[in-house]
Amino acid sequence: MSRMFKDNGLTIVLMLLFGGTLVGHWLTGWAFENEQLVRHGEASISAIQYLSHPQFLATVFENWESEFLQMSAYVVLTAMLFQRGSAESADPDTSDRDVDLMKQARRKGAPDGLRSNSILRGIYAHSLGAALFILFLASFALHWRFSAAEAAADAKTHGEPAIGVLSYLGDAQFWFESFQNWQSEFLSTAVLVVLSIFLRERNSPESKAVGAPHSQTGT
Repeated sequence: MSRMFKDNGLTIVLMLLFGGTLVGHWLTGWAFENEQLVRHGEASISAIQYLSHPQFLATVFENWESEFLQMSAYVVLTAMLFQRGSAESADPDTSDRDVDLMKQARRKGAPDGLRSNSILRGIYAHSLGAALFILFLASFALHWRFSAAEAAADAKTHGEPAIGVLSYLGDAQFWFESFQNWQSEFLSTAVLVVLSIFLRERNSPESKAVGAPHSQTGT
């Protein structure tokens, strides 16, 4: 058990934090929704019912969407752009690490995806950014779907015509929900990139060595 945690502790702790905060999101969202229902003279709903409520699902995927957008953009942009002195950037003065994929494919323990033909090798070489972007698109679509359902239910409550799912894609409310998260993700990433030039976190792979000069780029 101790060996498993040593090898996988980062993922285990992060997933426990994810599970705990998701439960907190669910329960506090349920309490808030019931407050609104009571205020409008409607019957409250159970915590289990709230799990499939459009409001809960829309807010879940709204947040996942911004995180996967941030990570996919970060992975791709750091492959092309540089920030001298940052632990989060490749060194602009060094050669391309992955210039010869065929040579890397011959290394002992190289991933099977790298040992395939040139087309599959090229796909594998960009698989991380692609997978994160696909997760962003899936989360975006689910945010759109459930946010539209919530907007339709709200319109019905107020005796207004419900906007269709396709039409909702052009609704200001939907984009307000998205942009308010996207901007914070890009800001936090930019702040991390810049702060890692001057500040350190001992033993973190996201930081340069504590004694490294500010001009050193990468870890």
